[in-house]
Amino acid sequence: MPAPGFPTLPLAAFTDERDADTFSLRLERYGDDLLASLRAVYGDDLGDLPARLLEVLTRGFRDRPTDLRRLDEARLLRPDWLQGPEMVGYVAYADRFAGTLAGVGERLDYLEGLGVRYFHLMPLLRPREGENDGGYAVADYRAVRPDLGTMDDLAELARGLRGRGISLVLDLVLNHVAREHDWAERARVGEEKYRAYFHIHPDRTLPDLYERTLPEVFPDFAPGNFTWDDGAGGWVWTTFNAYQWDLNWGNPDVWLEFVDLILFLANQGVEVFRLDAIAFLWKRLGTACQNEPEVHHLTRALRAAARIVAPAVAFKAEAIVAPAELMGYLGRGVHHGRVSDMAYHNSLMVQLWSSLASRDTRLFAEALRAFPPKPTNTTWGVYVRCHDDIGWAISDEDAGRAGLGGAAHRHFLSDFYSGEFPGSFARGLVFQHNPQTGDRRISGSAASLAGLEAALEAGDAGRVDDAVRRLLLLHAVILGFGGVPLLYMGDELALLNDHGYADVPDHAADNRWVHRPRMDWELAERVPSEPDTPAGRVNAGLRHLIATRQSLPHLHASVESGPMPSPDHRMLLLRRDHPLGVMVQAYNFSEAEVVLPAWALREVLGAEAVDALTGSRLHLDRPTLRLEGYRALWLMAT
Repeated sequence: MPAPGFPTLPLAAFTDERDADTFSLRLERYGDDLLASLRAVYGDDLGDLPARLLEVLTRGFRDRPTDLRRLDEARLLRPDWLQGPEMVGYVAYADRFAGTLAGVGERLDYLEGLGVRYFHLMPLLRPREGENDGGYAVADYRAVRPDLGTMDDLAELARGLRGRGISLVLDLVLNHVAREHDWAERARVGEEKYRAYFHIHPDRTLPDLYERTLPEVFPDFAPGNFTWDDGAGGWVWTTFNAYQWDLNWGNPDVWLEFVDLILFLANQGVEVFRLDAIAFLWKRLGTACQNEPEVHHLTRALRAAARIVAPAVAFKAEAIVAPAELMGYLGRGVHHGRVSDMAYHNSLMVQLWSSLASRDTRLFAEALRAFPPKPTNTTWGVYVRCHDDIGWAISDEDAGRAGLGGAAHRHFLSDFYSGEFPGSFARGLVFQHNPQTGDRRISGSAASLAGLEAALEAGDAGRVDDAVRRLLLLHAVILGFGGVPLLYMGDELALLNDHGYADVPDHAADNRWVHRPRMDWELAERVPSEPDTPAGRVNAGLRHLIATRQSLPHLHASVESGPMPSPDHRMLLLRRDHPLGVMVQAYNFSEAEVVLPAWALREVLGAEAVDALTGSRLHLDRPTLRLEGYRALWLMAT
């Protein structure tokens, strides 16, 4: 029977009765959820939207390849597939990793050998020519960048990855399209249907009212939020860049377009969609136009639609927002666990670098303590570095509880990681300095920020050793925290800043390209035979951490990591209460040896514990425990 609110199923569209039953059952399961979310946004009278939606869903289901249908059934039997400790992610630009999609396909042995189960290829759908915000100005969602290959090449790569148990992750830019996208081009020549896909104002009246409360994302090279377009004859909403036109999600036709796009890409083999700039979708006068409640309804409706056709698909929210707002993207209240399956734990990344610079974990612990629990059916994306800059998202409230001034600490971190602070080990670049707010974000590779670049230039073996230990400590935290640890391409080889980015005209104005180097395959092939080099040590250490993680059910993402009181502010102690037993992780964020009172661990673990990272037994009935600089322990009671 059809789900309430939908017209009768077009049974002739199905090849056999079993397909019709499967589709009908899923529509019945998710239909109410889907239509309720749409009504919350667009009102009770949805007109012909349900009928048009049913047509899109039916077509997507009919076009879904047989092997992907089998994956759907497997994922329905194991809904926690994204939460297991075996999930380890790798993030790369296809061209910088291996030239083309076919070239990426030739490097799957490397990914599999590293332990990767989740592979995020950065924006590869066809962008506008020239400047395109690193690929986030999409001109065609149904085509691949010509220099990378074709959509058939993408589907072939997805099949190859799937055969090795690796999920393909792709960016889906939701907030905006390139000015050259077909929708925008048709809007510019006056087609009313497509003008309604965008926010186009005839004069500055409304833009001026909105900009009273709108922040600037790129104040250096894209100030303001509106751009005059001669062709459109109006002021177009352009949050990020003048060539990126914000979409009008208040128009249900836009929502339906993206359902169709998601199903098309899912049928090419995309398993996880990174929902880019999702926080910006809904515009409301008098607000920052971020994190509005309609965003969560819209995402929940997209997820429900995907569940009907392709339940193997998961959503990851790219919402770099405050913790109180972040939970909305995983689902709060009526949305609990029904919005996105995964979100970035940006705060964890920020606190890693903060503690490394200050040699103090009190702010880290306070920030984690303030985090509300996530839905147990969701997971975090956790990372040391990513393709983007580091913004010092440290709240004044968290800083105050740790005895710090928020503004002063943020200023310290910018100084430290740009190398301006006396004694800093870091080599980073300031990105997007905003004199009005004092905001100074940082670009730089993980190895350069951790001190390896400066240590190698100085020829100081002791400083090199510290930098290697820092890198392994940071990765130990993300691999042990719970969630999907995301390794950024080249970090497994300790690649340094690529200062040659400035010689590439398309990159010169954006110093984030300093930490987007090309993969060094010669180095990757050498490291097994060069175990004493920084790259060899980092690579071997990281592979050991990954293998250990993947052997531990205690690291299932349904369990939260919570901070424990630490007797020494240089030490971060995390506790995980898994049904198989308690796990305590201890991390020394300083280069100095720490003598830790053993009672801090004995109260939880008892008199003896085993360190999963080394296999060694620790006798906690002794008075103290010594941890050398940058040491990590993953402890379980014997």
